[in-house]
Amino acid sequence: MLFTSLEYALFLPLVFALYWTLPIPARKPLLLAASFVFYAAWDWRFLGLILFSTAVDWLCGRTMPKVSRPKARLLLWLSLTCNLGVLGFFKFFNFFADSLRELLGWGAPSTLNIILPVGISFFTFQSMSYTLDIYRGKQKPAPVLDVFLFVAFFPQLVAGPIVRAVEFLPQLAPLPRFSMTNLYLGSSLFVRGLCKKLLFADSLARFSDPVFAAPAAYSPVENLLALYAFAFQIYFDFSAYTDMARGSAKTLGFDFPENFRLPYLAHSIRDFWRRWHITLSTWLRDYLYVSLGGNRGNILRICRNLLITMVLGGLWHGAAWTFLVWGLLHGAALAAERLWSARKALGADVPVRPLGAPGQAFPIVKRTVSILAVFHFVCLGWAIFRAQTLGEAASMLTRIGEGFLLAGQGNFSAAGLPFHKPETALVFTALLVFAVWHALSGFFVPNPCEPGLSLNAPLQALRIRLAPHWDTVRVTLSAAGVGPAFIYSTQHAPFLYFQF
Repeated sequence: MLFTSLEYALFLPLVFALYWTLPIPARKPLLLAASFVFYAAWDWRFLGLILFSTAVDWLCGRTMPKVSRPKARLLLWLSLTCNLGVLGFFKFFNFFADSLRELLGWGAPSTLNIILPVGISFFTFQSMSYTLDIYRGKQKPAPVLDVFLFVAFFPQLVAGPIVRAVEFLPQLAPLPRFSMTNLYLGSSLFVRGLCKKLLFADSLARFSDPVFAAPAAYSPVENLLALYAFAFQIYFDFSAYTDMARGSAKTLGFDFPENFRLPYLAHSIRDFWRRWHITLSTWLRDYLYVSLGGNRGNILRICRNLLITMVLGGLWHGAAWTFLVWGLLHGAALAAERLWSARKALGADVPVRPLGAPGQAFPIVKRTVSILAVFHFVCLGWAIFRAQTLGEAASMLTRIGEGFLLAGQGNFSAAGLPFHKPETALVFTALLVFAVWHALSGFFVPNPCEPGLSLNAPLQALRIRLAPHWDTVRVTLSAAGVGPAFIYSTQHAPFLYFQF
């Protein structure tokens, strides 16, 4: 049941109407039943996985406070083993079986082809946060109905955001009251996400998908534009799902955490992961990176922890060498940034000063250069992430490299210029529009984790004056774009993160 489908357009209003008209004691059972119906629309057979994972975690969490610390640790390991065992079997069996077959030179295909249940990476991580937080003393055991609803709640069930028990369970006691403000905010978020998906993400996919399928058949410029197009496609696609999930939950009175914060305005890889898929990056930080030792120890140990965390984060997306290399690439970049920040401790005499700090010359220029550098590094990673194999990724990057060589020799025609194909010029124009829109959003909605550069008095006055109206402008434009988007879209593609 896609958020963009007619079925969901009937499902959500029906759940909304029943939820707010039924007596309070019946609302939780209604939401749980609706969540099971929502997931069963994909494949009812995999409902058993959600029930098994949640039941194990509820029983372990219920027992932990009643036993000694060593026994509680054993219960935690039982919870983690069951969850990661289910996730590992369905996600990695085919990968390891095929890799072993290739290593041994066996030509026959795998005899057991495991189907990946939709959303398994999300609901297993979400369920594990419950027992982890109980073990750490951050969460108390909750009633069985609350725990099952926490894991299976339909808006975020399939593709996030990854909501933690400490964020969701307090909202169930007591249940939220109806609010017209929540209805407006939730509807606005949903409409904005719908526009992102239909008008932007699916449109960009029409250009990027054929190029990624056969990079050698397209010019170097078209390969580069396809890479840019995918960078914005995956952003609009995934942030659209998050907006629609948060909007659906908000209409029912529930708050989900923010998952994206203008990631392509990041000025470092560390800053990028503070802005991109925030609920996953913070989950990996708090439950994996910290467990490995985090920032404790010497700089080399910290870099090791970063590499392990990002490699496992890459494999969370899928069982493929491309995801492993993508995670390793980002882990190496984070480690390099950490080494650079610690260069004084390693013997360098140059003091560390954050980009854009007071006293630096041309801070806006330097910040812009760093943003562009990080964006293109991220695009390099997207080429590996999107490709089916490392060979396909190498083919696209090689083709793009050939274009730069030809352009350096003055042979712009061979590099793919001018734009003789209408769709190429259209995508190029669209990317410029998206970039300007991203920059305007960053101006009016500054990142709370990274306030950015201080503005002079006129610009600061302009921001203060126009910022309250920016969200209204975005919602209005999004609502106006939904109609043309439905007309323009011949088919509604599944969200990209459904495959993870």
